[in-house]
Amino acid sequence: MEAKAIAKYVRMSPIKLKPVTDLVRGKNLGEALTILKFTPGKGAEIVEKVVKSAAANAENNFDMNVDKLYVAEVYAHQGPTMKRWRAGAQGRASVILKRSSHVGVTLKEK
Repeated sequence: MEAKAIAKYVRMSPIKLKPVTDLVRGKNLGEALTILKFTPGKGAEIVEKVVKSAAANAENNFDMNVDKLYVAEVYAHQGPTMKRWRAGAQGRASVILKRSSHVGVTLKEK
């Protein structure tokens, strides 16, 4: 049995989210939530929200024991990139890339 949660189109670059996902991969649910709570930055808040959602799915939809759950899989993949333009030097245009991510968490029982 496994429980999943996915947050799509998160307005943050996956480069900023991947170090946070590496912190919690393979950890127990309680330990992962504690790590995310005390990790600074917006990326930790996003990943924490998805982990809590996966835990709620496990408890309510699959009747899994919350004390035995661990983070089996966590990822932050590249989502669509919005392209915006800004005035550059000598009449040119500079591109601004507003990146997004898809964050997913899979919890399993030990």
